[in-house]
Amino acid sequence: MSLENLKSVDIRTVKPEDVADIQQIKIDSSLTQQEMREEFIRQVGNPYCFRVGKVIVKASYSGDGVSLNERFEELLLSV
Repeated sequence: MSLENLKSVDIRTVKPEDVADIQQIKIDSSLTQQEMREEFIRQVGNPYCFRVGKVIVKASYSGDGVSLNERFEELLLSV
C-alpha cells in the first residue's frame, strides 16, 4: 500500500482486528533511531491508523517541524 493510501484510510470502515494495537508494540531500545523507526513501521503496519486497546486512532502529521510537546503546550495555554 502506498503512503497516500495509508494516510487516507477511513477509520469508520476499519475493523479493530485489522489494525495493530500500539500497546503490543515492543521496540528494542538498543537499535539506532532509524532502526527503531523501521521496526515501529514494520510492527504497526500503518502509522496513520492503529488501535490503543479497543479505540481506533487516526493520526496525522503536520510536517511543520513543531513537536507534539509544543502543540500540547499551545493547547494548554489556549484553554
